[in-house]
Amino acid sequence: MVSLFSAIFPPAPSFTEQDLGDQTGKVFIITGSASGAGFELAVCYIPGTKGRLVPLVIDVADLGTIKAAVEQFLAQENRLDVLVHNAGVMEPPVGSRTRLGHDLEIGTHCLGPFVLTHLLLDVLKRTAAAAITPIPAPSNSVRILWIASYLSLGQPPGGMVFNDAGGPKAIPKVFPNYMQSKVGSAWLASEFATRLAQDGIMSVSVHPGLMRTELQKTMPLLGRMMMSLLFKPAVYGAYTELYAAFSPELTRENIRGGYVIAWGRIEPLPKDIANVQKTAKFWRYCERETSAYI
Repeated sequence: MVSLFSAIFPPAPSFTEQDLGDQTGKVFIITGSASGAGFELAVCYIPGTKGRLVPLVIDVADLGTIKAAVEQFLAQENRLDVLVHNAGVMEPPVGSRTRLGHDLEIGTHCLGPFVLTHLLLDVLKRTAAAAITPIPAPSNSVRILWIASYLSLGQPPGGMVFNDAGGPKAIPKVFPNYMQSKVGSAWLASEFATRLAQDGIMSVSVHPGLMRTELQKTMPLLGRMMMSLLFKPAVYGAYTELYAAFSPELTRENIRGGYVIAWGRIEPLPKDIANVQKTAKFWRYCERETSAYI
């Protein structure tokens, strides 16, 4: 296990756009790619390829918008090599809710990506089955990335506070509430990894690292100033996601029970988070809350 210092101040990236290779013909979805690490990730693979960027209008915090966006995507593409759940929100005003009344951070980081993944499963499976020509997908290359955080710091005890109905209870402290939504992302990554292993699809949770992005825009001025001095530019977070999305070093065997941390390393999940019972409980909550949209 890496030290806290090494997690906050990582060594140099081990996988960059120079290591990526030609991705011509492959298809990727990156949510939240208008700014920050998502934007940097989207432009990483363009130089030297025949790739193109195509907008897909979707609001993962509004479950009702997702199916139409997926239908638009499937009308244009017949494969999907990597799905990156990059869209995020950090420390909105206490009590912020989605259109359907869910906690905004849980909705954005967990429920929306849960729906989007389910609606794209068929095309992901077809791509992983190497049944799509002219570019069959190599082993371990079809992946789903769930952007988490550094899961050894800041989450409530046990990872998440559940209410009497078996769902996450909103915490009136902004950072622990944010962190429990990121624990939820890691649990979904783990459960999808188990369920999709036989289909040849990797599902990975990722801590992209401490970086300067639009996520910090709602934080107090002093906090933003400190982060601007200490944190790296957003492209470093993109390097973490690039490693998780494309590095051949990453396989189902060596990521099992762990997650990717900055700027491209594998770390075991904390023991209080790697909990099968809580993972299953959160999965059932997500199923219940999203059943009308899948």
